[in-house]
Amino acid sequence: MDVDVHGTVAEGFEPVRDAFAANFTGLGERGAAVAVYRDGRRVVDLWAGTRDIDGTEPWRRSTAQVVRSATKGVAAAVPLLLHQRGELDLDAPVGTYWPEFKARGKERVLVRHLLNHRAGLPVLDRPLTPEEALDPARGPEAVAAQAPVWEPGTGHGYHALTYGWLVDGLVRRVTGGRGTGAWIADEIARPLGLDLWLGLPPGEQAAGRAGRVGPAPETEPPGGLRLRPKRAVTAAYADPGSLTRRAFAAITPFPDQNDTAYRAAALPATNAIATADALARFYAALIGEVDGVRLFTPGTLARARAEESAGPDRVLVVNTRFGLGYMLHGSASPLLSPGSFGHPGRGGSLGFADPEAGIAFGYVTNGLRRTVTADPRAQALVKAVRTALGAR
Repeated sequence: MDVDVHGTVAEGFEPVRDAFAANFTGLGERGAAVAVYRDGRRVVDLWAGTRDIDGTEPWRRSTAQVVRSATKGVAAAVPLLLHQRGELDLDAPVGTYWPEFKARGKERVLVRHLLNHRAGLPVLDRPLTPEEALDPARGPEAVAAQAPVWEPGTGHGYHALTYGWLVDGLVRRVTGGRGTGAWIADEIARPLGLDLWLGLPPGEQAAGRAGRVGPAPETEPPGGLRLRPKRAVTAAYADPGSLTRRAFAAITPFPDQNDTAYRAAALPATNAIATADALARFYAALIGEVDGVRLFTPGTLARARAEESAGPDRVLVVNTRFGLGYMLHGSASPLLSPGSFGHPGRGGSLGFADPEAGIAFGYVTNGLRRTVTADPRAQALVKAVRTALGAR
């Protein structure tokens, strides 16, 4: 596929443009954007293809997309900033703030357990319907009533969907009812000028800010080498009784991600809508100052990316590493370097920061692949950033 790549790259970052174009010609990309900041300054700002997976209208710089679980990295900033402001104790039991949460053996679940995926609550005994999931009260009520499937704090497993309800239920009680989406809009997106929403406003919906997403073709990477999942991983996704399958089925059936009601709702695990620049700019403000705005103090930054969970993941069935709300660099989710932290979105999107390199990265796409944590298109771009830094 021939593609016209639009945007700019700073001198030395040309390998990112080359890799971005190659994703269209070799990896089946239909529409996407990538942005990179270095030391608070934008050095890569590229977009190409069509805004809709099934359309012909060109992608524009302002085009935003659903970023799936890359949402989690943005949502994680809310409890961490509440802690930074002295309003939330990471080592307190969740029930201190949310009394209903104590039910069914969860009295000793700590706030940090919600962020490091050690709460033992990745599944629901009764999955929510799409209509229930879009009701801001139903998800938190369901996780508050759920019994843990392992002793909280004793192991970790990716809370694919329940993470959002756990975080939102806590945030609402600490803030007197303000939801995570509203908090992000007021305290993060507005000060930084981000085209990022957790709950797309009607005006942005009407303006057509978000493109349509859909399945992207599964293509062989150049050279014909494809990393195939281990047999145990494939079996776990196929088994209806596994924690893996049940975690991703906490909403059954999963809503249409192009539906207006879905995009208007705020699901802090899965449905933020953002441009690539917004993701990168957000992470840049976590590690440094961007146009006079910095989100994390050095202490909060250290807490966010300190390893809290590592090793076999009871849900993803691979080795994963987590800080507080953020995936850390590792075999399951390779980022720029061992000091990187961020979050991928199932199907392709990725946002992360690397404090040592001063790098913040955002990638969004309309073509969703089967990958959960290491999409080859995003990985090609990360590799190109690494190449660019090594050449400087």
